[in-house]
Parts: sequence; structure tokens; C-alpha cells
Amino acid sequence: MDIGGTKIAGALVDCDGTMTATTRRPTPRGTDGDTVFAAVAEVVAELAKSPLWPSAVRCGIGSAGPVDAALGTVSPVNIGAWRGFPVQARVEAELARHGARIPTVLVGDGVAMTAAEHWLGAARGHANALCMVVSTGVGGGLVLNNRLHPGPTGNAGHIGHISVAFDGEPCACGGRGCVESIASGTAIARWALAQGWTPAGDATAAGAASAAAAGDPVALAAFDRAGRALAAAIAATATLVETDIAVVGGGVAAAGDTLFGPIRTHLASYATLSFVTDLRVVPATLGTHAGLIGAAAAATMLLSS
Repeated sequence: MDIGGTKIAGALVDCDGTMTATTRRPTPRGTDGDTVFAAVAEVVAELAKSPLWPSAVRCGIGSAGPVDAALGTVSPVNIGAWRGFPVQARVEAELARHGARIPTVLVGDGVAMTAAEHWLGAARGHANALCMVVSTGVGGGLVLNNRLHPGPTGNAGHIGHISVAFDGEPCACGGRGCVESIASGTAIARWALAQGWTPAGDATAAGAASAAAAGDPVALAAFDRAGRALAAAIAATATLVETDIAVVGGGVAAAGDTLFGPIRTHLASYATLSFVTDLRVVPATLGTHAGLIGAAAAATMLLSS
């Protein structure tokens, strides 16, 4: 299961990562918690029609956060009707209602993406990796010693809320100078506009990326600033736990070298100790499939059948 503010998706995922019976529903807006969950129930019911349904052995639930894996609850910023919502227990009951009494695990969407990229994507073969999503927000997850490391509540590796500017602007999380407040798509566009960027119709980070690619100095500066923040956080993480690769996905990463160029340039100034100088930063490879593949990968890595 992949639960986000835009869509709720499900799939049956084979042991080689092949997805079948994929289905999705739009996430209901402005309703109560049970109405939102009804879309989840519809996805489960659709999957249960597959002839492969009786073969299901475990279920991973990747959700927008914050999540609390210890309690099985979620309070997604972009699903206002869910605050402390017991999604894991509700999904387990729905699975059982369709004859699948199987173990489940709940992880944040950044952790799910990390599990996916380590299993089948850009972090494959790396025992220690940081994977991150740079989009409307900035999230991430860790693989340490070839094991997914979600932490007690499922939020370990949430790189977006590492502070990289101690006197920086306040972040929505309550902190100050967080990576997310500098490098998210929203932050990139906001800073560029405040510095005098005049968008040609598209005032989002995608528009800023196009302007940067065309040589606009303000848009270039906005991505350089974001890349520096990301580089500082990636280097700090690598220094702390000795990751040797950072995989970056999400909508902002679609800017390509406009984002990756500054990250790699600034990384040389932050990753200076001998055990992190070979740290690589690469694009994620699984794209929109990462959520579902990652939820399955997390279930495989964290649960026994």
C-alpha cells in the first residue's frame, strides 16, 4: 500500500519486484477519517479479486508522514482528516476481512523509497546508503549494514529536518534552518521569487528549473543554495553513519544537473574526511513505482513470512 495526499495505491508485488493487480484511488479531500479510509478499503477489495491474492504473505504500508510505526498511526500533513489515525490496525482488519490474515508493517514514504532503491534501484549493492525524496518536502531513509533502519517510530533518516543554517529561517516543523526550508521545491520557488525572479508562467520549482537551464541567474542561485543545503546534510549523515552513496529522487530531482551539479560541487567542501571523500550522489531510478515497490521491500526486510 502507498498512501499519499494525492492518491492511495496498492499492488501485489512478487519476490523479484514485479507488480501485478495494481490499482489506485484518489485520496478524498476535506472529509472525515473514515471516508479517507474507505478509499484504502476499495484498493484492498480490488486487489483481493486477483487470483494471486491467496499467495500474499505480508503487507507493507508506506504513508506520507509523520508516521508512528510503534503505534501504527499516521498524521500526514497532506491528509488533514487523519491525525493519529490507526491505519495499520485498520488495514490489517481489512485484509483479514478478505481472507488475508498476514503480518503488516508501517513505514514513512521516505523509508519506503529507501527500501525500494536498495532492493532494485540506485542503491542496490550498497550496504550503507542514504536515500531521499526532494519534492514539496524533503524526506529520506537509511540502510545500514544492508538492513533498513526505520528507527523506533519509522522516521529515522528524515534528512529534511536536519538544520544546516543555525541562524536560518524558521521551518514549519518548529526548527530553524532545516534542509526542507531551503531545498524543497516550495522553498526553491519561494526564495527565487523573493530575490526578484520573474517566472514565465510557471512559478513553481519546475519553472525555476527551466529558467535555470536557460541561464537565469536568480533561478541558478536558488538551485545552488538548495544544492549546498543538501550537500551539507548528505555529508553530515555520511560522517555520522558512514554511508557511501546518497540517492536523490522526487520531483525536484527531475531538474537533473541543475540540482545535482551544485550538490556535487558543494559536497567537496563538506565531505572532507578520508572515510567520506568517496561519497557518491546519484539520481533515484524507480520513479513513481518506488512507493509500492518500497512498501513491499520494507515488508520483506522488516517482517518474516
